[in-house]
Amino acid sequence: MATRQQRGVEQAVAVQEPAEPQKRRRGPRAGSENARRGGMAVREKYGPEFFARIGSKGGKTVRERRGPEFYANIGRMGGQTTRETLGIEHYERIGRLGGLRARRREREAAAAAAETETKS
Repeated sequence: MATRQQRGVEQAVAVQEPAEPQKRRRGPRAGSENARRGGMAVREKYGPEFFARIGSKGGKTVRERRGPEFYANIGRMGGQTTRETLGIEHYERIGRLGGLRARRREREAAAAAAETETKS
């Protein structure tokens, strides 16, 4: 089965049998109640700053290892997938919504400016 990155490229993938049976992964099964409790315990122990710090560290590592071309490629692939799944109409719809919101913000800013002038 091809991944998104390999779409359009035919590759034969050989499936190899593991040499020894896989060992059970440590910890609770992902998505279980015990896993949720474990995540909450980590959050209480380290706090949100910890997660911000390790997330930033991971982002910097990806940027250093892969470079700006990586981000351009994944953005392009995401746009292609969106176009294939949602169609061109999706972009028309979100563009129209964005324009409506921008005009509403402009009207609200003008009304607020006019209100402050009348108070002065």
